[in-house]
Amino acid sequence: MLELRHISQNYGDRALLQDINLSVAAGEIVALLGPSGSGKSTLLAIVAGLQSPLGGSVWFNGQDITRLPPEQRRFALMFQDFALFPHLSVLDNVAFGLIEQRLDKSKARAKALAMLALFGLADHARYKVWHLSGGEQQRVALARALITQPRALLLDEPFSALDADLRTSLRDEFKARIQAAGVPTLLVTHDEQEARAMATRAVRLSHGRLAALW
Repeated sequence: MLELRHISQNYGDRALLQDINLSVAAGEIVALLGPSGSGKSTLLAIVAGLQSPLGGSVWFNGQDITRLPPEQRRFALMFQDFALFPHLSVLDNVAFGLIEQRLDKSKARAKALAMLALFGLADHARYKVWHLSGGEQQRVALARALITQPRALLLDEPFSALDADLRTSLRDEFKARIQAAGVPTLLVTHDEQEARAMATRAVRLSHGRLAALW
């Protein structure tokens, strides 16, 4: 269970987040909607440990992790631009997190190849990522996120760089894979249709406060 308790944050002299409370259960996808500049990405950064809140706390499975650095939280963060490493092969992009965790490189690559097979991309393992389509790159990004068995998954507009048809085709696939992994997931999106397709429930951030949508 991921919990945000009374989170507040300012942007300059403006109150950006005010008394934000939210819980996300294991296997649940909660969509976070709101207008541009409302603080959605800031809230995600606080959950990830990339920013410290002005007030409030972040909890995971009953433990206060507000002061834990990002690498100790073991959360996976996916960006809209995929954030893949262009100098690495598809295989080594997926294996990267395991190697960072000091798993033997050959074992990490074997696990990465098995993960790519689940995504139908084993034949692309030796390609550089720029040889892949947008949808294939996004699948690689998700495979890289899930292979480290993260405790939570944070998605920041993951499909916004893709065309409409591709976004639609990936939604169901991502939802199924995320729920199969059983991790609490926070999905930041500006697209209510996308939220309804993927999320268990949704909240809207506006004027610094959260309101339930469904």
